[in-house]
Amino acid sequence: MVYGPIAAFLVELFPTSIRYTSMSLPYHIGNGWFGGMLPLLATAIVASTGNIYNGLWYPIVIAAMTLVVGTIFLRDTKDIDLTTGSGVETMTSK
Repeated sequence: MVYGPIAAFLVELFPTSIRYTSMSLPYHIGNGWFGGMLPLLATAIVASTGNIYNGLWYPIVIAAMTLVVGTIFLRDTKDIDLTTGSGVETMTSK
C-alpha cells in the first residue's frame, strides 16, 4: 500500500533522463527511515502501552499518510510524453 503511490509519484515527477538518480535517493531514504524504524517503533509502542496490538498503529498511520499525499498530489499523466519532462508543467498550464 505504501510503495505503489510513492513509486508512481516519483516516477512521474522527473524526466526520464534523470529519473533514476532523482528517484532513487528519496525512495531509499524514505524506506530506510520509515520502513527501517518500524520494528523499533512498534516494539517501543507495545512496551510503553502493554497492548500488543498498539504496535500496528505506526504502519497504519504511515499508510494513511501515503494515501492522503498520493490523493492530493498525484496527477494522471495519461497521454502525456514523459521523455522530455515530467508532464507536470503541461498539466498545470491547461
